[in-house]
Amino acid sequence: MSPARSRFVQIHGTDDNNSKNGRNCKLFLLVLYLLNGEKFKHQEDPCSKKPLGPESLLLRGARLKNTKEIFGVAVYTGMETKMALNYKSKSQKRSAVEKSMNTFLIIYLIILIAEAIISTILKYTWQAEEKWDEPWYNQKTEHQRNSSKILRFISDFLAFLVLYNFIIPISLYVTVEMQKFLGSFFIGWDLDLYHEESDQKAQVNTSDLNEELGQVEYVFTDKTGTLTENEMQFRECSINGIKYQEINGRLVSEGPSPDSSEGNLSYLSSLPHLNNLSHFTTSSSFGSSPENETELIKKHDLFFKAVSLCHTVQISSVQTDGIGDGPWQSNLAPSQLEYYASSPDEKALVEAAARIGVVFIGSSEETVEVKTLGKLERYKLLHVLEFDSDRRRMSVIVQAPSGEKFLFAKGAESSILPKCIGGEIEKTRIHVDEFALKGLRTLCMAYRQLTSKEYEEIDRRLFEARTALQQREEKLAHVFQFIEKDLILLGATAVEDRLQDKVRETIEALRMAGIKVWVLTGDKHETAVSVSLSCGHFHRTMNILELTNQKSDSDCAEQLRQLARRIKEDHVIQHGLVVDGTSLSLALREHEKLFMDVCRNCSAVLCCRMAPLQKAKVIRLIKVSPEKPITLAVGDGANDVSMIQEAHVGIGIMGKEGRQAARNSDYAIARFKFLSKLLFVHGHFYYIRIATLVQYFFYKNVCFITPQFLYQFYCLFSQQTLYDSVYLTLYNICFTSLPILTYSLLEQHIDPHVLQNKPTLYRDISKNRQLSIKTFLYWTILGFSHAFIFFFGSYFLMEKDISLLGNGQMFGNWTFGTLVFTVMVITVTVKMALETHFWTWVNHLVTWGSIIFYFVFSLFYGGILWPFLSSQNMYFVFIQLLSSGSAWFAIILMVVTCLFLDIVKKVFDRLLHPTNTEKAQMYSNTVALSDEFIALQPLSRARNQLSKISLLKQIQVSSAWTPCAVSQKEKQCAHLLEECWNE
Repeated sequence: MSPARSRFVQIHGTDDNNSKNGRNCKLFLLVLYLLNGEKFKHQEDPCSKKPLGPESLLLRGARLKNTKEIFGVAVYTGMETKMALNYKSKSQKRSAVEKSMNTFLIIYLIILIAEAIISTILKYTWQAEEKWDEPWYNQKTEHQRNSSKILRFISDFLAFLVLYNFIIPISLYVTVEMQKFLGSFFIGWDLDLYHEESDQKAQVNTSDLNEELGQVEYVFTDKTGTLTENEMQFRECSINGIKYQEINGRLVSEGPSPDSSEGNLSYLSSLPHLNNLSHFTTSSSFGSSPENETELIKKHDLFFKAVSLCHTVQISSVQTDGIGDGPWQSNLAPSQLEYYASSPDEKALVEAAARIGVVFIGSSEETVEVKTLGKLERYKLLHVLEFDSDRRRMSVIVQAPSGEKFLFAKGAESSILPKCIGGEIEKTRIHVDEFALKGLRTLCMAYRQLTSKEYEEIDRRLFEARTALQQREEKLAHVFQFIEKDLILLGATAVEDRLQDKVRETIEALRMAGIKVWVLTGDKHETAVSVSLSCGHFHRTMNILELTNQKSDSDCAEQLRQLARRIKEDHVIQHGLVVDGTSLSLALREHEKLFMDVCRNCSAVLCCRMAPLQKAKVIRLIKVSPEKPITLAVGDGANDVSMIQEAHVGIGIMGKEGRQAARNSDYAIARFKFLSKLLFVHGHFYYIRIATLVQYFFYKNVCFITPQFLYQFYCLFSQQTLYDSVYLTLYNICFTSLPILTYSLLEQHIDPHVLQNKPTLYRDISKNRQLSIKTFLYWTILGFSHAFIFFFGSYFLMEKDISLLGNGQMFGNWTFGTLVFTVMVITVTVKMALETHFWTWVNHLVTWGSIIFYFVFSLFYGGILWPFLSSQNMYFVFIQLLSSGSAWFAIILMVVTCLFLDIVKKVFDRLLHPTNTEKAQMYSNTVALSDEFIALQPLSRARNQLSKISLLKQIQVSSAWTPCAVSQKEKQCAHLLEECWNE
């Protein structure tokens, strides 16, 4: 069936009575969680039609929980699946290092073109003299004399481009990709990022952004499941204006207990966990009259019935097998039931109701069973009004065993309270605010009793909307608004979502590192502020500003101006800003600049009541600001995917809300606390490694090609190459590639523990400082200066036509080029060694092995007449070069000269103007020295030294340490250790 021609698919089958039945489904819907269809037994009978929606669809990977088997039909397959229809390429995320690389590449391309143009112009300037235009030993042909000067100029220009093209480090991109791919494995191998309880290690979904972890300036984080455990525990509730707490499984009311007999509250007193009547106290408004107490009992009954009926919780099928009376095991104790829910809030509330005595036993497509005080009640499930982010509530319509029909609604207080016309609305609103101030998550419960006429109208409207194949969502939303009105408020629930371990320490470390933390959450204002204070996002000394409850653009603009004035006038070091979703929409509409000015001056920003798309808009607002800061987003749920994809770096938390955030992120970790090591250690290392790699590649290519350019001044710009073609090919591939690759994978310029314990070191690499123009110019000038030393050092060695060989023979052109190349290979390799701080056997192998390999290869390549080579220019050249003592002396002298000034600069910089990183390196070296001192001792002495070292912070090291060392090396280490501790 062609997608272009078909809009609907009709599937027919036959039941046991041979009656024709089927389904109509609208195909090729791009919305992932949307299915518009209808099923029917008789196509001619409209009454047999039933809607097909997303609840009828099993996605790939779904597990059956409440039934053993099902009969189904595949609706979407192949390229017509919703995933295939929704596929689109993600926006390419490019790191700041890649952008700098491209900038540097353009600069070097300009240098290449400039060198080619200069060489071409100088060639024709030189050849303007007749003796150089056509010397006697190089006569032109007739064709050359008659050829166009313009064509010759272009031809010579292109020839110089080919000669100098090696200044463009094409192999840089290959090495960078290898470094990123191989380096990404270290994150997964890091045991400090492994969460033992959930058996989850860190995951890398893209290796292109490793170095971006070291450049983060803004962190945007979700709250629930990211900063918190997403393990909900029922704590308090408000029923009919009375507040209760759950203490040790018993519901206890706040305030004094009224005088009433046990028999008057028979329902409440008979609850299994409420043996004492004082656990339920009534307000004075009820007095002690039987009518009020009966009304109170009814409200409590309806409240817990609403909790047990209005949800999407399921029960494990293992516990529901083998039951004769229905599909559920109604004789199980509440503690034996195992509930499963997509929302941990729902699971916590259903479990709490079960502890109180209203136990949800199970549900099917048409019925819900609840056991109240041991009595089984079966409710007919008439309709479910699913939760959506626009309404922020869900509802169910049920028929009680008595035949009465009820609508139970549950949702955020902002979506329930405006729909209520009865109940203790104001008291409940106060209680909800009190719960929120404690950091608890709140939901409101309400109901509406439906008459037969009202239900018939509701059923008719729902049927029409749900069977509509066009604009179904709009029609359903309109019907839901019609149904969910004139509600009677029952009360509110409060569940606690405790903070994850070390969240406060992690946020404080991020702040010390110069990173601004924004919390973006859908929770209400009071809850979000309370959690921000408890997790350290806001602290008590911070001046907290608010941009909330704004109704118009003018009010929002005026409030923003007032906040800006307060920030300027208040002599407070740090400010915090709280903004809600409605006010944010107004601020982003016409006052982006003013809003950004306020946010830029705030150390912490909290955005509450945020929709998923608003989170992404906030991040985009920061991304496109004039400073162009690097942003990082952290989230754990599907509602965080948009902001994870929008940020420069997306981190997914592998929590309890599925794996959508982890799958759509760039990196996935199990806990928020792992973010500190991911940024401060891995991000720091990755950035330093790749920044040095980029600068070093440009440096060594400048060293490589500049002598080639200088050589043209001595060969009349004849495009004669200085190096043999094999050397040109292998320079970047074999002779100088492995040391820098190994450095970029293993370098640790500071001890990881020091980096994690001193977050301020993160500031030293912010703003892409290691790839700034200043640093780039330093490496480039260094490359040119070294190239001049290579070339002119070798030139002055040979310029007087002095024989450097014992047999009186002279060095030729290829010997000169080989000498320059030899000095260059040694110098750039030793330069890499000077940049290395963390030495392993691999570093030693590739560094010194590269130099040895060059000598062995050159001896082998120049010592044999290769039959397949057209020219044997290098035959015996390298052997002849090494046979000269003067050449050896010149090689050593030029290498030392090149690196001496670089070493002197490093020493003076460290002594006179040390950076925080260099100070930390000296600190880590001191720690390493003390470790080495202990390692040099025999085992028994090392144990004694460990106890002595603990006293060094209180007393000065005495000379008694020195006799503990046996060898001379140990004694030297002991003296050095004394000096370090004295300092």
